[in-house]
Amino acid sequence: MAEHRSMQRDALLDAARSLLSEGGTEALTFPALAERTGLARSSVYEYFRSRAAVVEELCAVDFPVWAAEVEAAMEAAPSAEAKIEAYVRSQLALVGDRRHRAVVAISAGELDTSAREKIRAAHGGLIAMVVEALAALGHHEPRLTAMLLQGVVDSAVRRIELGAAEEPGTIADAAVTMALRGVLG
Repeated sequence: MAEHRSMQRDALLDAARSLLSEGGTEALTFPALAERTGLARSSVYEYFRSRAAVVEELCAVDFPVWAAEVEAAMEAAPSAEAKIEAYVRSQLALVGDRRHRAVVAISAGELDTSAREKIRAAHGGLIAMVVEALAALGHHEPRLTAMLLQGVVDSAVRRIELGAAEEPGTIADAAVTMALRGVLG
């Protein structure tokens, strides 16, 4: 029985990922989840009390996996500069991934405090690695610089998501150049 419940929960999360990546947070509704999974709407409520609860569960499941991929790319990089490049490129490489799409749609959407805290904690680990790399490069304000760097990454993610005129690779190159050389490059 528990295994069956777990499979249904996974199916609901998978349907939620698809809905989020197709239509953003507005597309994530209980009727749509019920329709996608073939479950009765009342069954959806047995698993999740609200849309925010679905989002929170997705964050808890997907964000750490996504963050671990970025972290692995950074750990494999041989220098501080290469770590920063890996931080930017690995996040942008995940843009087409449905898990990443869901996380992006979510972070833009409405989240309760506990879900926001979970995301902040997972993100905090990544930011800490960047802070370390920036400090190694001699930045006087590594934490501030890390936050601004994430802003560059977020802008590049949005640009790729929107299907901008430039190729994703061109956007990634520009983001890396900006990250490594600063705007004065």
